[in-house]
Amino acid sequence: MTEFIIANMAPIMFCALVVFLLSGFPVAFSLAANGLFFAVLGIEFGLLKPELLQALPNRIFGIMGNDTLLAIPFFTFMGLILERSGMAEDLLDTIGQLFGPMRGGIAYAVIFVGALLAATTGVVAASVISMGLISLPVMLRYGYDKRLASGVIAASGTLAQIIPPSLVLIVMADQLGRSVGDMYQAAFIPGLTLTAMYAVYVLVVSIFKPKWVPALPPEARNLREANGDSGVVSLLVLIVGSVLASFVVANIATKIHPAATSGEIGIFAASVGVIGAFLLALINRRMKLGLLSRMAEKIVFVLIPPLALIFLVLGTIFIGIATPTEGGGMGATGALILALMNRRLSWDLLKQAMNSTTRLSCFVMFILIGSTVFSLIFRGVNGDVWVEHLLSSLPGGNVGFLIVVNILFFLLAFFLDFFELAFILVPLVGPVADKLGIDLIWFGVLLGVNMQTSFMHPPFGFALFYLRSVAPKEVKTSDIYWGAVPFVVIQVIMVCLIIAFPGFVSVGSKVDMKEQIQLKIDPSSMDQDQGEKANGDAPPLNFSTEGEKSDSSPDSPQLNFSSDTEKK
Repeated sequence: MTEFIIANMAPIMFCALVVFLLSGFPVAFSLAANGLFFAVLGIEFGLLKPELLQALPNRIFGIMGNDTLLAIPFFTFMGLILERSGMAEDLLDTIGQLFGPMRGGIAYAVIFVGALLAATTGVVAASVISMGLISLPVMLRYGYDKRLASGVIAASGTLAQIIPPSLVLIVMADQLGRSVGDMYQAAFIPGLTLTAMYAVYVLVVSIFKPKWVPALPPEARNLREANGDSGVVSLLVLIVGSVLASFVVANIATKIHPAATSGEIGIFAASVGVIGAFLLALINRRMKLGLLSRMAEKIVFVLIPPLALIFLVLGTIFIGIATPTEGGGMGATGALILALMNRRLSWDLLKQAMNSTTRLSCFVMFILIGSTVFSLIFRGVNGDVWVEHLLSSLPGGNVGFLIVVNILFFLLAFFLDFFELAFILVPLVGPVADKLGIDLIWFGVLLGVNMQTSFMHPPFGFALFYLRSVAPKEVKTSDIYWGAVPFVVIQVIMVCLIIAFPGFVSVGSKVDMKEQIQLKIDPSSMDQDQGEKANGDAPPLNFSTEGEKSDSSPDSPQLNFSSDTEKK
C-alpha cells in the first residue's frame, strides 16, 4: 500500500482536492489544507524534504507584492461605482428608444449595453443585476418571452468576462506569465464577435418567432420630435460626420508621425471624432441651434462619457502609455468623476463600493495563496510531470490537447467559478501548452471564452443566481435556466471558432512577464584536483548575466543567472 501511494502521490493528491471541493469546504482552505496534508505525507514517505516548505513565505510575499494583481481592486471599484451611478439606466433607456421600433429592439439594446458595461466595468455581477433590475420588467411588460429575456440579460452580463477590462484576463495573464495588455488586446475581437453572435441569435428568433420579441408600441417611444419624426436621420448624419472627421485626422496624423503605429493613430483619431461630436451636441444644446434631434442629442450625452472612459482606460493600455494597474487607477478616478457629474456620488455609495471591492479582493488573494500552497507541494511530488505526460500523450497532437482541456474546463465549470478554475487548473495546463508550442496569449483567451460558460451553466451559474435574485416572481427559475441554454451553445461555438480559426486572437507584441532563470555549469570544470579539495579551496562561483565575460579562470565552474523578459 505504501509503495502504491508513493508511486501515485500526484494523482491521489489531485483526486483528494476534487473530494475536498465537492464536500463544500471553502476553496481557498481546501487548496491549502490539501497541500499541507500531502506535504506531511510526502515528508513521512521520504518524497519531500522539510526544507521545501521554507519556500512558502517567499511565495506568499511574492503574491502580496505583485503589481499586476493591483488592477483587480481598481477595476472592481470602477465597475461598482459606475453600476450605482445611474449610467446603466440611462444607457438602457436611450438605446432601447433607438432600437425600439425594431422587433427585438429591447433585446438588441440589452446586448449593446451589456458589451458597453463590460468594457467599462469588467464585473459580471454589476452588469447582470443592473440590466435585470432595469430591462427585465420592461421586456416582460411589452410581451417578450420569459426565457429569451432572461437568457439575453444573463448572457450579455457575462460579456464582462471576455471584453477588457475583464478580471479573469488579469488573473489569466498572471498565471500564464504574460502581459495583461497583450491579453486585453488579443481578447477584444473575440469579445466583439461573441456580442455579434448574440445579436444574430436575437435576429433569427425575431424572424421565426416574432411574437417572442415584439417592437415597442408607439406610445412607449418618447424621444420623438414635435412633428413625430424619430430623429434617426440626424443621428446617422452625426455618426457619418464623426467617422469622416476621424478618417481625416488619421490621415493627417500618419503623415506627421509616420513612425506611429496604426493602433496609436486609430485611438487618437477616434478620440478626436468622439470629442468633436460631444462638443457639437453641447454647443447645440447651449445655444439652442436645433442642429440635432432629441434622439441624437440624448445618445451623444449618454454614450460619450462611458466611451471616453473606455478610451482613457483601454486606449492608454493598448498603446503602451499606461500599465493595466495605472489604467485601472485612472478608470476608478474617471468613474468617481462620472458619478459626481450625475450627482450620484455619496458617502453611502463609496462605502458600499469599497466594502464590495475589499471582499472580492480578499477572496481572490486567499484563493491565490491557497493555490500557491497546493501547487508547490504538487510540483514537489512531480505532479507537473504527471500532468504533462498525461496531456502530451493524448492522440491528435495539439488539437487533441485543446479538445480535452476545453472539455475538462467546460465540465468543471458546472461546479467551480472562473477564479477557482484559473488558479487551480491553468497553472497545470499552461506549461504543457507552452511545451507543445501553443501561444499562451491565444491559449489564455481561448480558456477565458470557455470559462465564460461557468456563469451560464445550469444549475450553478452565478449569472443565473444574480438574475434570479432580482427577477420578478412571474419569472420561474426554470425559465432562467432554459433561457441560458442557447447562449451556452453560442459560447461553445465561439470556442470552436477560435480553435478552427486562430486568427481571431491576435496581438502585435507579446511580452513574457516571467523571468527565465538559467543555470549554466561547465561540466569540464568539475574535474578538480583532489589536493585543492583537501586544502579546503572551493572553486570560485561567477554570477553574471548571459553574454557577460567572466574574470575567473576557464577551469572554474560558472553559474550564470540570466533574466530574459522576451519570449524565447
